[in-house]
Amino acid sequence: MADNPIESEAGDPHVPVTSSISSGESTVWADVTSLLEAASQELQEGELIHGDNFNLFAAMSALEEIMDPKMDSGIVCKYYSVDEAIENGAAPVPLSFDKTIDVQHTIDIMDHLLSCEATLIRATCKAVISAVSDTRTHEEQIEECLGYGFLDGCMGQREEESKTRSGEEDLFTMTYGLPLNGDGDGKCLSMLNAVEETLSRQLRACKAPSSKKRVLEDIEPLQTNLDLEEGYCKALLCRLRFQHFYHVLMCMRRPQGRGLELARKHIASCLLELECIYKSAEFLRSSACGNCEDGIEDKTTASGCEPIGFDASLNSRLSAPTPPRAIRILNWKKAIEYFEKLLHDLDIICSYSLDPSLEAVLRFVLQFQKLRPDLVARAHLQLLLIQDGKLYGRDPIFTVICRAAALPEVLKNHDIQKNEFVVQLGQLVINLLKILCTNAAWQRRKLGKILQDWRVIYVQLELAFKMEFGEMSSITNEENVCVKLSKHILIWVEEQTYWIASRFLMLGFELELYSPSEYCMVYWYMYVVLIKLAEKHHLKMVMSNDTGKRKGKKKKDSPKDVARDYQIPPAVLFLQCHISLAEGLTMLLAALRNENRVFQSLGPFNTEHEIFIQHFELLQQACIPDHISYLSFKDTTTYAQFSTLVMYNYFKDALRLAKELKSSFSNDPDRMAELRRIEQVAEHNGIALNVICRVGALDPTLKVSFEFNHHPYFATAVVRRS
Repeated sequence: MADNPIESEAGDPHVPVTSSISSGESTVWADVTSLLEAASQELQEGELIHGDNFNLFAAMSALEEIMDPKMDSGIVCKYYSVDEAIENGAAPVPLSFDKTIDVQHTIDIMDHLLSCEATLIRATCKAVISAVSDTRTHEEQIEECLGYGFLDGCMGQREEESKTRSGEEDLFTMTYGLPLNGDGDGKCLSMLNAVEETLSRQLRACKAPSSKKRVLEDIEPLQTNLDLEEGYCKALLCRLRFQHFYHVLMCMRRPQGRGLELARKHIASCLLELECIYKSAEFLRSSACGNCEDGIEDKTTASGCEPIGFDASLNSRLSAPTPPRAIRILNWKKAIEYFEKLLHDLDIICSYSLDPSLEAVLRFVLQFQKLRPDLVARAHLQLLLIQDGKLYGRDPIFTVICRAAALPEVLKNHDIQKNEFVVQLGQLVINLLKILCTNAAWQRRKLGKILQDWRVIYVQLELAFKMEFGEMSSITNEENVCVKLSKHILIWVEEQTYWIASRFLMLGFELELYSPSEYCMVYWYMYVVLIKLAEKHHLKMVMSNDTGKRKGKKKKDSPKDVARDYQIPPAVLFLQCHISLAEGLTMLLAALRNENRVFQSLGPFNTEHEIFIQHFELLQQACIPDHISYLSFKDTTTYAQFSTLVMYNYFKDALRLAKELKSSFSNDPDRMAELRRIEQVAEHNGIALNVICRVGALDPTLKVSFEFNHHPYFATAVVRRS
């Protein structure tokens, strides 16, 4: 911009130049593009223009306006509204006057919508997906039908994920004034059935022998090239039938898991249709017009052609104040793979037996999480587990707690469930199940926070029971039912608290939050937590056995009966395997630190004590376990030596227990797999320990590293010579 007074001032250097640019009738605009380009060439990396009226704040404010649809007048938008796009022919009706090309474009639109749906419901990031569509003819009826399915599917996913309220991910669907709900489920399903029936008749007409084609002459073909008719009918039909994926979601929403069996049938059907969709790609590429082979791996259609009627920048000026960063849509092949993975995950949920045992539920959720399901599958799992404040919508939480605490079934209706703190305990159980259905990072964060709540509820329950029933230690074995129940609940709460703590620590390995120099303190903390967990679990089982045997108790037990009664249960020995591995790794790492001076916390920023606090602050605040601190860790590991480690080989104990326990868990495939992993870690670490001791710990050519190639949480020592 320039104005006339400046020209006169330029001729007279003695006339002062005003700092502000006047505005008025004498002001004219001038093109300063070349001036700005020249100035930008002189700027070096890291330099910034600074003047009296242009400082760092002004520069950053200018940057914020770049690509802001409301502030950046230079933002490139082909169209600014749906109406403008339609008027300029972005979504012609029909797509082409050549019916063959019209069908091809219709299939491309269906494929692109499938990619958009996979991108949107994957919910890993916010997507801006804008489509221009108008539907009037027969082929457009197919598009309209698929469009309603797409919108209803997205709406259903948003509804399910919002119900879970996990907060782990934000999923916002902005429609820029376009209707998302449509006319409801009825119109979507009825249109699907009608169009599917029409296409089925057309496909039967293609396959019919020449003698029967006369009967089917009244059926109008999809397009003019009869040699391609069957291929196009199959391609369209399998894509439409895949929209029965919507039936899967509807069945899974039925209360108390009543629709799971039917959902599995729909899942099997959808997987078959996906296979047909994948097989149709070769036919569509060969019959597509034009050159569609360039960069086909990045295309969102099976044919490799660009779909008509889609523009990522559409309505960008009507969007939120943040820049509309249109994300990269999943390509067609990855969209197919995504839906295959999602359907398999949903099938696992539908095949679950709805076991009423809380321990079985927790184990199923943890096994399911190993598959790394996305938000959609995890949201449906959470909604299946918790319905109307009950497990599966049928078992009251107090009944679940009584079962988990090994209490008799007759006590599930006891009045103690009305106690204020027992009600709060039930809510903690519900929250725990919801947290375990979230992603690993969010899960660990929330587990660390609820540890304090579980510790507090234990203290509150203990005080409430003492006030109501008196000092529990002074009550004999013939105490009343209420005291028995309260004892069982308190022991179970402690056990569950230590289980949460162990899960919190193990997730740190999955998220790679620990460095090798920190493994020693982490395994030591796992060791002390697992010991407490095994103690509480054993105590619960002993109390349960005592309660069951009291009615038929003999006057004098035989020595054989006494030995059988005090035999350690397999579930406790299973925990002992983990305890031995944790203790063995703690002492092995401590010995390497003490003798080889490796894996030491010598960072320039944090001391070892500060690192200990950072990792275990939430556990320490909840006093889990009691009287455990950094000094306890140092006392245990400071004097660890290889000579003492060889004398008592913890890895041999873990290996022996794992082999002995196989007969006890022969019908449990998950625990059998875990025992095999424990065997591998124990065996390899035992060999590594023997090699270190035989070669000599002080050998400078000896290099020891730790890998997680056999178990996700317990490391395997690898010994090499440099």
